Amino acid sequence: MNTYKRHPFPPDIISYAVWLYYRFNLSHRDIEYLLAERGITVSQETIRLWCIKFGTIYTRRLKRKHRGYGDTFFIDKVFVKINGNQHCLWRAVDQDGEVVDVFLQARRDGAAAKRFFRRLLRSHGGEPRKIVTDKLRSYGIAHRELIPETIHSTERYENNRA
Repeated sequence: MNTYKRHPFPPDIISYAVWLYYRFNLSHRDIEYLLAERGITVSQETIRLWCIKFGTIYTRRLKRKHRGYGDTFFIDKVFVKINGNQHCLWRAVDQDGEVVDVFLQARRDGAAAKRFFRRLLRSHGGEPRKIVTDKLRSYGIAHRELIPETIHSTERYENNRA
């Protein structure tokens, strides 16, 4: 399927305008002026619509080509109230700061931690070299049962990345 179908401008111009917007943080009006200097007459509203439509398409394509995650995971939890009920939001981040997985559960016991670790291993495609968590005991249970070969660190301030 052609994503540029029914657009009066060539794909090169559209991708160039979207690239300018996201790469250099220019306003739509600035991009309009830059394109006008090159002899291309396009309104800022058209550029805004291109950025909305094609920005998400380009992002999805780039994420598909993603190189993968690092080998160290930082795992932490946050409590969130939803409709008056407290839920646990689990979050895993690799050493580069990219979010590996996010998971919302009503509990934070050993079974919940194992469920999150299984989901994390499935999405990662293998075992990480090291996992950094806080001292919650359910992390230790999940670590011992699912990935005992992986290094598990519970140092005091090491988990502040997640």
